[in-house]
Amino acid sequence: MAGAYDDRDGWIWMDGKLVPWRDATVHVLTHALHYASAVFEGERCYNGKIFKGHEHSLRLRKSADLLDMEIPFSAEEIDAAKDAMLKANGWTDAYVRAIAWRGSGEDMGVSARRNPVRLAVAGWEWGAYYGDAKMKGAKLDISKWKRPSPETIPSEAKAAGLYMICTMSKHQAEAKGCSDAMMMDYRGYVAEATGANIFFVKDGEVHTPLADCFLNGLTRQTVIGMLEDKQIKVHQRHIMPSELEGFEQCWLTGTAAEVTPVGQIGDYSFEVGQMTRDIATAYEKLVRA
Repeated sequence: MAGAYDDRDGWIWMDGKLVPWRDATVHVLTHALHYASAVFEGERCYNGKIFKGHEHSLRLRKSADLLDMEIPFSAEEIDAAKDAMLKANGWTDAYVRAIAWRGSGEDMGVSARRNPVRLAVAGWEWGAYYGDAKMKGAKLDISKWKRPSPETIPSEAKAAGLYMICTMSKHQAEAKGCSDAMMMDYRGYVAEATGANIFFVKDGEVHTPLADCFLNGLTRQTVIGMLEDKQIKVHQRHIMPSELEGFEQCWLTGTAAEVTPVGQIGDYSFEVGQMTRDIATAYEKLVRA
């Protein structure tokens, strides 16, 4: 698939039925377009099965609840919608995007209680998120934008509005020749990349930021479980930027990123070491099992 995302052949599931790709549109006065009242999920289908698909559906509904939105479909119905979309497009390996949003209705101000909550499920064929970084390691910038306090945003929600500073950070990183940016949190601790969680290795043990103000990714949780199964000590804790100099390896995790090695963050360099390669290989085997 190539070209603009609004001009392709295929099918998108929308509000209970499959519609031709180009017909999956919304009005310009959709509340979500103006006020970011939307939540979404990114998922990958491997060999005809979405990895942790039901967990993603449950999280979508949880995110909506946190934004005071009631999705008019159960998690099981969302699962079925994703399967229907994949089958209609003939895909066994694809990226899946489910999104719920406040649509057009009687309200067009901050309040939107009279507007319907809508749901769509789309997908596309998508290769490695960071290109050849899986071989040589991604290069990351350090963003000037920080992940905000959970007192200011619903940090447990995968909400569209929370990605605004991520887009800005990634654009700035790409302008410097980097693949992505690492963000600090509001306290100055290492947080995550713009769309992926981050892990570090030192002396055979793994350190990852405590997910207390950003999304605790499903891939993050999966990888932590895999490491613990291998009897590798995992420290979930606050990490100061000054500690980056002492870490030997680094990788990112996320549905799109999968497990991607990091070779550089700002002025700090990391090796694509054995533990990084092992966990990346083990993850690829797990999702295709």
